[in-house]
Amino acid sequence: MNVPNVVVHRNADILAKAVAARIITRLVDVQSAKGSASIVLTGGTVGIATLAAIAATPARDAVDWRRLDIWWGDERFLPSGHEERNETGARAALLDHVDVAPERVHVMKGPDSGMTAEESAEAYAAELRAASRPEDHGPVPSFDVMLLGMGPDSHVASLFPGMPALYDTRSVVAVHGTPKPPPTRVSLTLPAIQASREVWVVAAGEEKSGAVRLALSDAGPVQVPAAGARGRQRTLFLLDRTAASKIPPGLGRMASP
Repeated sequence: MNVPNVVVHRNADILAKAVAARIITRLVDVQSAKGSASIVLTGGTVGIATLAAIAATPARDAVDWRRLDIWWGDERFLPSGHEERNETGARAALLDHVDVAPERVHVMKGPDSGMTAEESAEAYAAELRAASRPEDHGPVPSFDVMLLGMGPDSHVASLFPGMPALYDTRSVVAVHGTPKPPPTRVSLTLPAIQASREVWVVAAGEEKSGAVRLALSDAGPVQVPAAGARGRQRTLFLLDRTAASKIPPGLGRMASP
């Protein structure tokens, strides 16, 4: 896995706008080169703020939204439309405002589908396998960019420190008994995350600073899941100043005054 590149922005608002600009540039570049692109979305305050920032800028029209596959890194196992679902937040912030192709929006099913969390995970894994191509060298597409938030405990997606999902070699798992409600979720695993061409970990707030420091150290991913969030080609830690406050000097670079 590659060494992460750290980019530090002045505050959370600027961070969200900067990540939005990066996403647009990345998707346009990939679509120009390959015709289509893929992105994995995340929830959380900064994740949703980033999607809202994309929706708010005229530059969003540079993306061909109908040639974009949209996935999620994890989902709370709640009924469709529930306000706490990552999908619900993403649709309100961005997807309802751009011309996405419905069949290319890949949603993790909730209990209203009649599935258990395990069945939802299996169905999503099957959808990933169907989208994977020989050049991906595995059961998961090599996503062009994966967005991940990070908790103060260093969790990414719904992979919490010390939980069994961190040992799982499948691409998608049901997660039960999480320390953060709701307790049941569906999540990509570290092998699925690491299949991405680029992984971007986005974090803001002083309460994340200790987790950021550990994630950029030699910590193991079982106790510090964000330490395992690495892309095949590039890994970015996109932070605000407070989240970056405990990084050793010289590791990060300031992107805005």
